[in-house]
Amino acid sequence: MLRFSIFLKDLRSIRKALLLAAVLFIAGIAAGASSEGFEQFLLGQLQGLGEISQQLGSSDHPEWNFFVFIFLNNSIKSVLVMFSGLLLGVIPFFFLVVNGMVIGFLVKVVGESGESLFDLIVKGLLPHGIIEIPVIVIACGYGLAFGGLVLRSVVATGERRSGIGAEWRGFWRKLGTASLWVVVLLLVAAMIESTITLWLMS
Repeated sequence: MLRFSIFLKDLRSIRKALLLAAVLFIAGIAAGASSEGFEQFLLGQLQGLGEISQQLGSSDHPEWNFFVFIFLNNSIKSVLVMFSGLLLGVIPFFFLVVNGMVIGFLVKVVGESGESLFDLIVKGLLPHGIIEIPVIVIACGYGLAFGGLVLRSVVATGERRSGIGAEWRGFWRKLGTASLWVVVLLLVAAMIESTITLWLMS
């Protein structure tokens, strides 16, 4: 149950949901980079993150506090969004779009201000984001797959209904394995973000 190879194999079984999750995230980035209708909302999100960053940066142990905040924030939200798929996948859908929009809007703001997009992307996002972003997409993919299973259970009839129980048992096992590895990978990402990324951006 706990082997990483099993986790990777399970991902192939929800590849359609993962593809949808990736598309939604990319669409969110594009919308955030081009849309003017949500500027106030997105600006509020960035300002909130900036205030938290300032508070953590001015603490006695900034690296440790950054690590704890980043890890708990990302891991708790990711696991919750996986299980929130029970509500037909609505929450993972919006989670992907909003997070994508925040990144797209951030890139837009930095670009318009004349600051270095290279520093933002290569130093500020890439070191930890190469792990963190795919893991968040995977977590949301499981949430979307969960929503699809709930929907199939509601509409299933006849022979399809008789096999839905086995599908549920298999999915719970996959969800448990995925939850573990999502937390482990986000732990690694938080370690990188609170050390390497923080050092590169300081």
